[in-house]
Amino acid sequence: MKIVIAHNRYSSAQPSGENVIVDYEIGALREAGVEVVPFLRSSDEIGALPLHRKAALAASPVHAAGTQRELAAVLERERPDLLHLHNPYPLLSPSVVRTAHAHGVKVVQTIHNYRHDCMNGLYFRDGHDCRDCHGRRWNAPGVAHACYRGSRAQSAVMAVALGAHQGTWRSVDRFVALTDAMAGYLRSIGIEEDRIRVKPNAVADPGAVPPLGGGFLFGARLVPEKGVELLLEAWRLADLPGEALRIAGDGPLRPLVEAAAARGEVEYLGRLDADGMRAALAGAAAMVVPSIWQDILPTTGLEALASGRAVVATRMGGAPFIAGAGTDAPAGVAVEPEPEALARGLEAVAKDPSYAANARARYEAVFSPEVTLRRLIGIYEELLAAPEA
Repeated sequence: MKIVIAHNRYSSAQPSGENVIVDYEIGALREAGVEVVPFLRSSDEIGALPLHRKAALAASPVHAAGTQRELAAVLERERPDLLHLHNPYPLLSPSVVRTAHAHGVKVVQTIHNYRHDCMNGLYFRDGHDCRDCHGRRWNAPGVAHACYRGSRAQSAVMAVALGAHQGTWRSVDRFVALTDAMAGYLRSIGIEEDRIRVKPNAVADPGAVPPLGGGFLFGARLVPEKGVELLLEAWRLADLPGEALRIAGDGPLRPLVEAAAARGEVEYLGRLDADGMRAALAGAAAMVVPSIWQDILPTTGLEALASGRAVVATRMGGAPFIAGAGTDAPAGVAVEPEPEALARGLEAVAKDPSYAANARARYEAVFSPEVTLRRLIGIYEELLAAPEA
């Protein structure tokens, strides 16, 4: 089996769990004997382009003609069985779906965000959940609020791309939803049930679980939707003498975290690379995922389970599913995204070691490479065996 993996990597200045997942899947597929042809672009490329090329990129989310020519050449040379698309914006564009179909190649797409319907992909604006563009063909509210990169001009381009490509998305042969909730989202934007398959992400197995550390770790971009402000407020309310909260990451809320660190409330670790995050996780007892948006399936939560660490999450997006909230052997707790509730969740996990004891088993049963890779290859095989529509 030969698969083209198409993905526009997010900027390295903005660490992305999606990039981590794509890299993992490429490696895992290759280890399983699948021939992978990466077709990758990176938003880091944009800064190095001359001005005339940057100007031409304005329309890339709509079509990206040069990229389509390059992809066509790859498809003609490699003759793959399938194309698996992750993020198409801004350098690939959804037109890669049409290019693949024009060459007789079926398309699978993993859905990592809400950008089929929401230009910033978050359903989150000005500190709150927002569905103003849901169900619209043209995302006029998103343009008015400059939801894409804070620019009305760029938001207008994205509105055109989303409107123009509604038919393109409906032609995708299989969608991979990371949770049942994401399958529901796809149905809500008009995707037929028979095109949707559910498969969670996985992270690579880090090996033997290190001895349990102490305290809590937050590792994410320091942006409002990731909930760092909520976490700092909850930490002040929590009755956890002797416990530590360590925060890793960078972003616009960094001054807020640095101020809390200067007061001795938390320890700020700065932005960490993958090795640094593994070391920080080994030194902790639990990971905190305090998102205030419908975060699809936070990678840091999966990494915590793989390392035998409990998860303290808000009841937003896929984090409760990661923690196993409501199961017979939960690996953490999920609470309302409110300071008092999160404080009580932190206390509960600190006092009950059974959550951490359950973490590795939940990873192996639900999010391990063996389980998820078998499911992904099964989706490929089923699609290749399906008759032409």
